[in-house]
Amino acid sequence: MAGNPAAQTAFGPMMLAAVEHLEPPERRLVDDDLAASFLPARVRWMVAALRPALLRGWFIAAMERTGPGLWANLTCRKRFIADHLDEAAGDIDAVVILGAGMDTLGCRTARNSRIPIFEVDQPVNIARKAGAARRVLGALPPSVRLVALDFERDDLLTTLAEHGYQTSFRTFFVWEGVTQYLTEQAVHATLTGLRAAAPGSRLAFTYVRRDFIDGTNRYGSPTLYRRVVNKLWHFGLRTEEVAEFLAGYGWRLIEQAGAQQLLARYVEPAGRKLATSDLEWSAYAEKL
Repeated sequence: MAGNPAAQTAFGPMMLAAVEHLEPPERRLVDDDLAASFLPARVRWMVAALRPALLRGWFIAAMERTGPGLWANLTCRKRFIADHLDEAAGDIDAVVILGAGMDTLGCRTARNSRIPIFEVDQPVNIARKAGAARRVLGALPPSVRLVALDFERDDLLTTLAEHGYQTSFRTFFVWEGVTQYLTEQAVHATLTGLRAAAPGSRLAFTYVRRDFIDGTNRYGSPTLYRRVVNKLWHFGLRTEEVAEFLAGYGWRLIEQAGAQQLLARYVEPAGRKLATSDLEWSAYAEKL
């Protein structure tokens, strides 16, 4: 695992979701009751230590110094995706979570739906997820299927088909916090694979702004830039090109959400005094 730094990032967003669950319900930016339990023991202990609101506020402020606004972005993007999945629930036949990591969306969705849910990730994260599910739930929900895949080398549709996926399924694809870790070639290969998705399928994904990747705008996060760009993060998009980019693969952009949209939709209604960042955006599209 030491040689696979991208796999190590699977826990970070889930720790944020777990800490958010310590907030009163009306103040939560994302509501994930499984997040803490899917984390390793030492991280669960850290989350539990943040129950006092004062300590939690200090911790969030410390995280914000690395990337101003990213706490809200990383939690609100989960809410953005979950909200769209809820809205589409009656119109889809399957869910595919690309780069699922330790995210619990699949297991939580399986509580209220019997449609097949495919969680796709690197083998090391698939093994982690299987172990966590056994520990927390006793076993994976019957509708959840774990799919080990290397986005840089493996064919997505072939691998999914081996686990029961059918291109006739109207599918809700989740691609959260993944694209920046891939090469441009792998991003294009993934979207090429999704060309075969049935009309009416949906795609909710996030992306980092290209000007952060190329270094022309650090978005107030020089420390983060030094840590990740050209080491972990490789791919970015310009917000104004997303619609055309997706159209090239047969998708129609429905909406995008950046700093102002996330602030107005989630942060302000929760009464939270948190900044948001334009470094990362969330997008939602439909297959034509």
